[in-house]
Amino acid sequence: MKQVQQLDRVIVRFAGDSGDGMQLTGGRFASETARFGNDLATFPDFPAEIRAPAGTLPGVSSFQLHFADHDILTPGDAPDVLVAMNPAALRANLADLARGGRIIVDTFEFTPRNLAKAGYAANPLGDGSLDGYAVHAIDLTSLTVEAVRPYGLSRKDAARAKNMFALGLLSWLFGRPVAATVEFLERRFADRPGVRDANITAFRTGWNFGETTEDFAVSYQVRPAPLPAGRYRNISGNLALAYGLIAASRQSGLPLFLGAYPITPASDILHELSRHKSFGVRTFQAEDEIAGVGAALGASYGGALGVTVTSGPGVALKSETIGLGVAVELPLVVVDVQRAGPSTGMPTKTEQADLLMALFGRNGESPVPVVAAKSPGDCFDAALEAARIALKYRTPVMLLSDGYLANGSEPWRIPRIDDLPDISVEFAAPQDDDFLPFSRDPGTLARPWAIPGTPGLEHRIGGIEKADGTGVISYDPDNHHRMVRLRQAKIDGIDVPDLGVDDPTGDARVLVLGWGSTYGPIAAAVRRVRKAGGRVAQAHLRHLNPFPANTGEVLRAYDRVLVPELNLGQLALLLRGRYLVDTISYGRVRGLPFKAEELAGVIEEVFAS
Repeated sequence: MKQVQQLDRVIVRFAGDSGDGMQLTGGRFASETARFGNDLATFPDFPAEIRAPAGTLPGVSSFQLHFADHDILTPGDAPDVLVAMNPAALRANLADLARGGRIIVDTFEFTPRNLAKAGYAANPLGDGSLDGYAVHAIDLTSLTVEAVRPYGLSRKDAARAKNMFALGLLSWLFGRPVAATVEFLERRFADRPGVRDANITAFRTGWNFGETTEDFAVSYQVRPAPLPAGRYRNISGNLALAYGLIAASRQSGLPLFLGAYPITPASDILHELSRHKSFGVRTFQAEDEIAGVGAALGASYGGALGVTVTSGPGVALKSETIGLGVAVELPLVVVDVQRAGPSTGMPTKTEQADLLMALFGRNGESPVPVVAAKSPGDCFDAALEAARIALKYRTPVMLLSDGYLANGSEPWRIPRIDDLPDISVEFAAPQDDDFLPFSRDPGTLARPWAIPGTPGLEHRIGGIEKADGTGVISYDPDNHHRMVRLRQAKIDGIDVPDLGVDDPTGDARVLVLGWGSTYGPIAAAVRRVRKAGGRVAQAHLRHLNPFPANTGEVLRAYDRVLVPELNLGQLALLLRGRYLVDTISYGRVRGLPFKAEELAGVIEEVFAS
């Protein structure tokens, strides 16, 4: 019997060529881990090319998973275990590995040609450069090919199962359950029995290899985390957002219509929603971004919950129609899954640089509410909140996610239907008096939502300025000023909860304020600083337009306000302009999320300055 060592947390990274199945391998390991009951966070990282150059550094795809027996907030700073399927994967990821960490490499791929493509002058497995790590040099490819020989696959096809061998080995190493992965492979390759059996055999062979080889004397166990009671599933941000939109449709009593054009990293929302026609969801894959948002706004005009999903370049194309939504005052949810820019930028890398575009990226005075999700699971709640605001106030709403949230995953407690908010709406009804399409609810300033074709509710629609109340075309200067003010007042008056502050001692003088996906790294960094004795407060904004009513009061309560962002200081700029508070901006645009250690160092520098 091999020794089993207890650990409180582990960070594992799978890395290889884009064709090596690292995202599938990491995703299955994450599913096994979620089923086991650990808290977890994942970070998939892959090239934008469908098939990047094999064996090169730009072609490396990786998947990092952090799992623990306690609450965690990020995918981790430095992996403890690196599985490298070729020299390029080793070279691209070695600098991130914790010193003394474990490396599992496929020696079959360490040929002179592959070493040269990765930029190695000598084989790192034999030149002493890896002496500071625990290296397990295993011919994964040959072991896999030999194990699946009975199934009659070509050597190339047989070698493709090596990722399942690696998954089996890691599943043994960390005591992960295996039955669900076998069931997954049976379903995935049900129509290809040879491939199915080969992958299952490779997976089981990898597990048995760990059990029998002398190269691994110890396996590890990370106990389940004491999560709050409930039913959980592992969920990505895009999947949670899609479910949130379906829930919004059900809670509002309106059919959901999605008009969208495929774009990384938002396409998965379109793919997921297209599977749910049974919930009254209608999806339209348009010929371009402009057609997608036009169809969504048209659906809202017809009485549906209109939604469009895209990324930054698509928002630029949709801006005119979003402005039309502001002018005609119809509900519309615009989801921006942000990615690195400008222009095409780095499509598979994350960034938070669309905030100012979300607020101001339209012609004229065209204010829209802006809501941001903070974690993969929180994308569900953010989608519900965006729909609530859009329906209640008759306005387009920008919902900001990003690539880190979209592709990352975490355990998500499935909510009870009874706990979801009621966001139902009432359409305008025929009345004795003349219908005034731009009359306003005194509490929300929202105009009536009239279903086209309803007798007595005929009215003019379009982008030209309307007269207050009647909605007829108007070029009157004073009316235009009044309508602009009314539309702005409607957004300013949206009911949003106060900004909550986490300040355990109540005497912190430094506040770290973030928005969106920086929540996890900021919270993890604040934990580190507090553990070292530092007194620091944390707050996180979900609503970026309008800001919570107490935002200025919170900012002025602290001597220094640090604002970390994955941009060059867009929120910091807004806070300075609105509240005249000299915020300290910390911006990075590397296409990667913050590391907790990095932010902890920045916080400590603020203390010291």
